[in-house]
Amino acid sequence: MGKKSFYKLSPTYVSKVWGGDKLVHLKNRKDFDKSDGGLGETWEVSGHVSGPSFIGDKPLYDVLDVAKLPYLVKFIDAADDLSIQVHPGDEYASRVENEKGKTESWLILEHDEGAGIYLGLKEGIDSDRLKKALANKEKINELLNFIPVKKGDFFFVPAGTIHAIGKGVTLAEIQQSSGVTYRVWDWDRLGVDGKERELHVAKSLDVINFETSKNCLDYFSFKHCSQGESSELINHADFRVDYYSDKSDQTLSTGTRDHYHSFLVLSGEVKITVNKEEFVLKSYEAGIVSELECADGVRVMASEHTQYLHIY
Repeated sequence: MGKKSFYKLSPTYVSKVWGGDKLVHLKNRKDFDKSDGGLGETWEVSGHVSGPSFIGDKPLYDVLDVAKLPYLVKFIDAADDLSIQVHPGDEYASRVENEKGKTESWLILEHDEGAGIYLGLKEGIDSDRLKKALANKEKINELLNFIPVKKGDFFFVPAGTIHAIGKGVTLAEIQQSSGVTYRVWDWDRLGVDGKERELHVAKSLDVINFETSKNCLDYFSFKHCSQGESSELINHADFRVDYYSDKSDQTLSTGTRDHYHSFLVLSGEVKITVNKEEFVLKSYEAGIVSELECADGVRVMASEHTQYLHIY
C-alpha cells in the first residue's frame, strides 16, 4: 500500500447486549451477526488493539503511528440502557490497568421520545450512600441525574464521572484511546450467555468523583449544536473537537498539535483535499490525515445540510 496523505477508514463492529439495529442500517451491515448481541458500537477512528479501525484490510496500527492518535472515535446505538459505569483517570489506569485513562465526550445524533442519559450523582449522594445502595441491591440509576436529551446536545464526561447512556440514544463518542470501563451496576440483567456480567465495584469506588461541584451540569460543559452553526466543542489534552455544519469551503491548518487530524461525517457529504489529493466522505464515514503538518493545510468542502466533526 503506497503512502497517502489521507485515508478513508472502516470500523471495527462491536456486539453489545444493549446494541440495536440503527447502526446496522446506517453502516449497511445487514449481514451483521447478532448472536452476541445487537450492533452497539462502531470504532471509527481507532488505533486501539481492542478495536482498531482499518485502512483497506490492515488495522490502523499497522499503517500509522498510534502514539500520534491518543483519541478514539465511535458511534454508539443504545437500544437498551448501558450499565451504570465509571472510567478511571490516567494515573489510576496506568498504575492498575497499564492503560490510559478514559475521559470521553458525547454528541447526541438521534433519540427516542423521552430518552436521555444518566450523568453524575444527585446532590447528597456520597460514598457511604452508594455502598449501602449496592449492598441492599437498590436501583442505582435512581441515585444519578437523568438528563433528557435532544439531537445536537453535547456533553463532556471527565474520568471519574459515574454515568450511563440511556435506552433509545444514538451518539458520537470522542474519548481518550482506552478500553478501561468499570461497571458499577447493570440493571440486574443477564448477558447473551445467560450469566450476569462482571461488576467492578471496588475499583469503581476508588475512582468515582463524589464532589458536588463535579456532578452537576455545568461541570459537563453542556452545549447545544444547531444546524447552521459551527463551534469548538471541547479542547482536551488528548483530543480537540470542532463541530461544523451546512455548506462551506474552508482550509483548516495542521501542525497545531502532535496528533493526527481526523474527520467524522454526521450527515451530508464532505470533500477533503490534502496535498492536491481529493477524497470524499459521506454520512457516517470517517477518515484520517496521515501527516502531522500539511504545507497548504486541509481544504474541506461541505455540501448543503452537512454536519461533521474535525478531531485532533
